[in-house]
Amino acid sequence: MLKFVLIIGPQAVGKMTIGQELAKITDYKLLYNHMTIEIVRKIFDYDKETFLRMNSIIRYEIFKEFAKSNEKGIIFTSCFDFGKDFEIEKEQIDKWMNLFEESYVIELEASIEERLKRNKTENRLKHKESKRNLEWSEKDLMQSMTKHKLNSEPGEGEKIFKNYIKINNEKISPQEVAKMIKEKFKL
Repeated sequence: MLKFVLIIGPQAVGKMTIGQELAKITDYKLLYNHMTIEIVRKIFDYDKETFLRMNSIIRYEIFKEFAKSNEKGIIFTSCFDFGKDFEIEKEQIDKWMNLFEESYVIELEASIEERLKRNKTENRLKHKESKRNLEWSEKDLMQSMTKHKLNSEPGEGEKIFKNYIKINNEKISPQEVAKMIKEKFKL
């Protein structure tokens, strides 16, 4: 049964790192959000209408083709706005999830202090070219807190997503979080 695993949360919360660990113990493929962002941002201005549209098209086409494959599953990481853009983002995620037989959502949260530390980690900077400009990256992280609601309120996520879990991963290793996810959803 082909599965779609979505890991959401604010920037630098550990989505990609946990996705990497989950991929190791499930043999699922990992598509972390910056794999498409880094390609599209080289052609279109980041966070502009054309950038957002092209990024969305590429992701959907990847998921559409993957859903036809003989793979076990795919892990995707992304931010999700529980605020003003909620309906638009939910519609897009539903479109992706509808391609798969089963889907799961993991929401991660950690303090801003921890996220600012993680914003500078070697793994993050190695895999996310645009984050290497630490001044811009930190400013973007801080601004997003005022523009978006990137974590749900208690009980909110369960009302929005089926097969959902929220994890505060501030003091839990990525390996442990991946193991928790695998066990919770029997991946």
